[in-house]
Amino acid sequence: MTREISANELGIDVSRGEGELFKWFLASFLFGKRIQQDIAAEAYRVIVDKHKRDTPRKLCNCSWQELVDMLGEGHYVRYDESTADRLLKLCAKLNEEYGGKLGTLREQSQDRKELERRLGEFDGVGPKTVEIFMREAEKVWY
Repeated sequence: MTREISANELGIDVSRGEGELFKWFLASFLFGKRIQQDIAAEAYRVIVDKHKRDTPRKLCNCSWQELVDMLGEGHYVRYDESTADRLLKLCAKLNEEYGGKLGTLREQSQDRKELERRLGEFDGVGPKTVEIFMREAEKVWY
């Protein structure tokens, strides 16, 4: 069985609010793909820690090529092009439909089932990504 990397191991404290929840959503998105967890963690660190793309707005201000390059820098190369495309769609949807805030998505959801359905509506977010994200988010949302 693959060891699960926690938010805490990435320096993310979801109890500190919106910014930290977005970082965990981004990490969960990377972990949700068929790729080694250590590589996904490194790609997260490159994007967030090194390049400071830690909000939906900052991430959306990247070009597709910049994202591909960052993913490559983190050795997340198997899915780098499709992941870059989906990350840009993810932050655009979050910005346009929820004002850039996962908390707004949560507030607009009547219950956990609806929240998980809304999360799954993001391009590239499947059941595994939702499961990983909710493992930490439920600590502050439920």
